[in-house]
This record gives sequence, structure tokens and C-alpha cells, in this order.
Amino acid sequence: MPRLLTGNRLETGDVLWWAGSDWSLHLRDAVAVDDDGEALIARLAPQERINDLVLIDVDPAPDGWRPRSTRERVRAVGPSVRPDFALPSLPVDAI
Repeated sequence: MPRLLTGNRLETGDVLWWAGSDWSLHLRDAVAVDDDGEALIARLAPQERINDLVLIDVDPAPDGWRPRSTRERVRAVGPSVRPDFALPSLPVDAI
């Protein structure tokens, strides 16, 4: 099962996804880290202004990835109580 690395930008709280060489605000940019995830967390955690680094389980989807947990699906698109704060390119129904 594929796994993605996610975290939050310390200054703003933005949800970020590891895109292979940098972080992205968009789940569709994320790359699977699979077995390298723990080593990547160990390497990135001390030097990044990103906190709460965690690996999540995902399923492949036609437009990228679909997090397995409801919590991570909500994190991917923005607040469920304020749709006007959602990322414009990621409608809630899409994931």
C-alpha cells in the first residue's frame, strides 16, 4: 500500500505534502515514499520548519491519491465547516 509524507507548516499551519524534493500544498503533487518514509522523516524533521511529520496510507486515484482516513481527506481539501477556505483546485467530492 502506498504511503505519503505529510505535515504542517509551522508559521501558518498549512497542510503540506512531500513532493519528492520539496513540499506542496496540493495532495496531487505528493509522491509515495513507502519504505523510505521513516528515513525521510528522520532526515527532514530537524531541518525543516514543518511539524507533525507523519506517514499516511493512501490509495491510487485517477487524479492522484486518495487518503484512506477521513481525517486525512479533510486535511487535503481544507476545513469542512468553511468550504470557502478549501483549496480551489480540490473540491471535497473529488477525494
